[in-house]
Amino acid sequence: MSGTLADSSDRYPMAALIRFTLIALYLAMVAPLPLLAPAELKLLLWLALPLGLVLVVAATSEAVELKADGIRVGHPSWCAWLLRRGWSLPWKSISGLTPVATSQGGRVFYVRGEDGSAYLLPQRVAAFEQFLGRFSQETGINTSSIGRISPPWTYQLLAGLSAAMLLGELVWALKPMS
Repeated sequence: MSGTLADSSDRYPMAALIRFTLIALYLAMVAPLPLLAPAELKLLLWLALPLGLVLVVAATSEAVELKADGIRVGHPSWCAWLLRRGWSLPWKSISGLTPVATSQGGRVFYVRGEDGSAYLLPQRVAAFEQFLGRFSQETGINTSSIGRISPPWTYQLLAGLSAAMLLGELVWALKPMS
C-alpha cells in the first residue's frame, strides 16, 4: 500500500499462479490439435491457436484498482473493448457484502451498492489479504470471514498437471517419426 489512503492507488492483478495455470491449461489442451487434425483443418487450427491464446490472456488480465474515491474492476484498454466486463463503485455507495454458496462448496461474495446493484468481489487477486484489508478500511465492512475462492493447492496441482501435459506433448512432437 502506498502513502495515505486519501492519495493512494493500489492495483491488484489476477494472482500469477492462477493466471499461469489457466494459460498453461489452455496451451496443454489446444496446442496439440493442429498436429492431430486432418490436413484440411491444420491451417485453420494453427490460425485459431494464437487467437484463442490472446483471448485467454485477455480474460486473465482483469485487475482491481483501489483509489481514494472507490474501487474499479476491469481489464486493460487493449482488451476492455472486447470483454466489456467490469464495474466500479465509490466507497461511500458500498452498503455491504452478500455471501453466496457455490455448487463446489465454496463461497463468493457480492459487493452491494446502495442503489441495489451487486458485483462479484474478486477473490483471485494477488496480495489478496492486503486487498481485503484496504477494502475493509475504506468501507468499514468486516472482511475477516472472506477467503480465497479455492485453496492455492488446487491451482498448484492444476499447474503441475498442465506443465506435465505440455512436457509430454513437447516430447511427443519432437520424437522422430518412424
